[in-house]
Amino acid sequence: MVTTTKPAVRPHNARFSSGPCAKPPTWTPNALADAPLGRSHRAAEGKAKLKLAIDLTREILGVPADYRIGIVPASDTGAMEMAMWSLLGERPAEMVAWESFGAGWVTDVVKQLKIEATAHTADYGKIVDMTALNYDNDVVFTWNGTTSGVRMANGDAIPASRAGLTICDATSAAFAQDLPWDKLDVTTFSWQKVMGGEAAHGMIILSPRAVERLESYTPAWPLPKIFRMTKGGKLIEGIFVGETINTPSMLCVEDYLFALKWAKSIGGLDGLRHRADANARAVWNFCAARDWIANLAVDPATRSNTSVCLKFTDDRIADGAAFAKAVAKRLADEGVALDIGAYRDAPAGLRIWCGATIDTSDVEAMLPWLDWAFEAEIAVQ
Repeated sequence: MVTTTKPAVRPHNARFSSGPCAKPPTWTPNALADAPLGRSHRAAEGKAKLKLAIDLTREILGVPADYRIGIVPASDTGAMEMAMWSLLGERPAEMVAWESFGAGWVTDVVKQLKIEATAHTADYGKIVDMTALNYDNDVVFTWNGTTSGVRMANGDAIPASRAGLTICDATSAAFAQDLPWDKLDVTTFSWQKVMGGEAAHGMIILSPRAVERLESYTPAWPLPKIFRMTKGGKLIEGIFVGETINTPSMLCVEDYLFALKWAKSIGGLDGLRHRADANARAVWNFCAARDWIANLAVDPATRSNTSVCLKFTDDRIADGAAFAKAVAKRLADEGVALDIGAYRDAPAGLRIWCGATIDTSDVEAMLPWLDWAFEAEIAVQ
């Protein structure tokens, strides 16, 4: 029964931010002790660690051996911009968006690159019909909408015989959801999401088809140095063995290595996905048992298991945005749920990160506090 009495149990870790996300549960500052600080990243030790980060990423995600994996600047945004500015323009583009970051990629292509493009959009909580796209064009989309909590159910709509490239922002999906590599030509993500790594570094994964495009096509616009993946019409292979375009933080690399080794210790991708699924299911079950809160995702098949976005549905709420902020603040002030307000461009509500670094016991301990905060705010309406 819902009660206004404060729950007796508090989460051990109240960090439910959707990025940067919580560290792996076994993390301590000692995890960074072996970082080669004050050393060149081009020294043998630095290059070995960067190469190991790439190799472990390939192993855990099951990336095919003939796909290239590179560490690039500026987080997932940098990786996506690098992909779009380097690869698009050879043919028209299909731009797909159902939340704010996907909408940002549409803006970049239409207003900055100014190439021939068709935008396909859906409201928050819904998803674009991926079967309606022309895959002879290049297709740019997010796999998991971090700000809407809506994800691709699978890659079945993407044809194997496509002529265009698929460029996928997978930053809240990688390490928590199945990514069909044969359907993805360019995949990007950052360390700060499911792995709980530090910000500012991105990953880009290229299929052989993407490499072929890079080596056969030169964009009409100039490319900044940090976007260049080719030289003299050939792929710069060093990027994909740890010879980064610009100087990486070896402290952040060490942190990512810890997360990757932790992932292996819990069963790799299967273990990571299982943890995220359990966390999200706890929130879904909570919502199903109450008539005042619901998942923002309309179709259960497209509900995210990482960035779980919720909306308040109680008729007594006069101002949804103010109410949601008040609930989030009350939970933060109690130290039981930090940074769970909806993204600024998204509908009013809450966003609870349920990625693999979160313990299900912490989600379960936090949810009664959400009951309490809701009742407390309703009482002052």
